[in-house]
Amino acid sequence: MSRHVLVAYASKMGATAEIAEGIGAAIRQYGHLVDVLEVGQIRSITKYDAVVLGSAIYTGRWRPEAVHFLRKYADTLRTRQVWLFHSGPIGPHAGKPQAMPKNVQRLAERAEATPAMTFPGRLEVETAKGFLARRMAATELGGDVRDWDLVGAWAQNVAEAISAVDVSSWPLSDPETLGDSQVRTLIT
Repeated sequence: MSRHVLVAYASKMGATAEIAEGIGAAIRQYGHLVDVLEVGQIRSITKYDAVVLGSAIYTGRWRPEAVHFLRKYADTLRTRQVWLFHSGPIGPHAGKPQAMPKNVQRLAERAEATPAMTFPGRLEVETAKGFLARRMAATELGGDVRDWDLVGAWAQNVAEAISAVDVSSWPLSDPETLGDSQVRTLIT
């Protein structure tokens, strides 16, 4: 059965956006309807059965707009399949998993999301924003170290998991469409 999937992202220099597009394309190959959107474009997640949320990670921090999205929709996300990813490690840290920032970890637990998958990033002089990023891009740290095979394999696992789950009638109501007192009743 085809599901409606949102791949949402927050990107500073475009590399995370491109990873999100790659994830969306891989999930589409499994017959799912996929929207790939920057988090600032999203007004509701009611129509989605599953959500993949990605953020660029810099100095151990997610983009503020991705954190805001996770905070805003945490309760609604609990009623959907949710995967997280972050991208950005370069240089000697490129192939190493990055811990989720504490605030993101707390929100992920509240949303019952999977721990974030780490994808190596890209830092190039042409797309670097800010003095420090441009300086770093001009050194041996610069370049595109994204691992498209890893992105594809992870997206395939996500797509297979989405395909394996039947949409159920639980919860009886969607927290996004309920009043605050009704949401508290569903959660407690």
